[in-house]
Amino acid sequence: MSRVQTITIEDNDADQRLDRWFKRVFPHVGQGRVEKMCRKGEIRVNGGRVKASTRLEAGNEVRIPPMPAPGELPPRPVTMRVTDKDAKMIRDCVIYKDDHVIALNKPPGLPTQGGSKQTKHVDGLAEALRFDLDEKPRLVHRLDKDTSGVLLLARTRPAAQALTAALRHRETRKIYWAVVAGVPVPYLGEIKYGLVKAGGHGARGEGEKMHAVHPREINSTPGAKRAHTQYATLYRVASRASWVAMEPLTGRTHQLRVHMAEIGHPIIGDGKYGGSGQENLGDGWGAKLGGIISNKLHLHARTMSFEHPETRKTITVHADLPEHMALTWDTFGWTADLAAEDPFEELR
Repeated sequence: MSRVQTITIEDNDADQRLDRWFKRVFPHVGQGRVEKMCRKGEIRVNGGRVKASTRLEAGNEVRIPPMPAPGELPPRPVTMRVTDKDAKMIRDCVIYKDDHVIALNKPPGLPTQGGSKQTKHVDGLAEALRFDLDEKPRLVHRLDKDTSGVLLLARTRPAAQALTAALRHRETRKIYWAVVAGVPVPYLGEIKYGLVKAGGHGARGEGEKMHAVHPREINSTPGAKRAHTQYATLYRVASRASWVAMEPLTGRTHQLRVHMAEIGHPIIGDGKYGGSGQENLGDGWGAKLGGIISNKLHLHARTMSFEHPETRKTITVHADLPEHMALTWDTFGWTADLAAEDPFEELR
């Protein structure tokens, strides 16, 4: 067992989560133990209590409590080996790769990270994306399980720091495509409802369900955070449904799904916010169109533009639609080339 020690964060370790830094310095200590030490105040930064998710800055002084030696802890479970089939699947998702960055076209239904009852996820499958490097690539953002499209991973720690900072400071652009119930009017607009996580563990709060908060009530609503989405209605099918492009200017949980439902145009296939039993009967509302249109979520991260962490050049990556959305596009006679490169040019 070691003594209490203080470690000063250097420049090359800055801008990363405390738990991830801790795991690198003390690889034999599990995530649960790190979180417990944070809750008990045993791990401190600059003398203050912190969470496992706290981001470190250069010059921070991290207090480390007495730590057991590797042999004093029970062995950590061995990471499940990625099967050849899963390795091929995740490698087939790669749509951009260089020495610093990998971009995937994440399929719908595949979680970004592990969680309750989730045994297969991008973070685990990233073991198959090492290619010629010693370490697996790191996630720098996430997509909901049922949302498909562009997902970035950093292949080095400096690249992860640069991309994470760019995302946090809104120096990247993400454009999503969706099919929504009805026809949003005006065709080009902004949504600024705040978001707050539902309380409790029942149907209204289960699974990180979020509620919209009117902009006037954000400051007076505990836990509410501001959220800002731009949308553009591209094409419509009578009054039943529309192809909509969306750009989230903030990155809140379920932001696009909540915002579109709040203005009366839920995303097709969204059982959480559009009502799993709601049929679209021509009045615009309802997350099910019926017929051959899939009941899967119709939300896809189509385009992402970011500054390359090494060259500083702008990289733009496009992800093809997943199978169920491609079928919907074919059914309605839509093609990808009908969309403007920047649907939000008039708002800039």
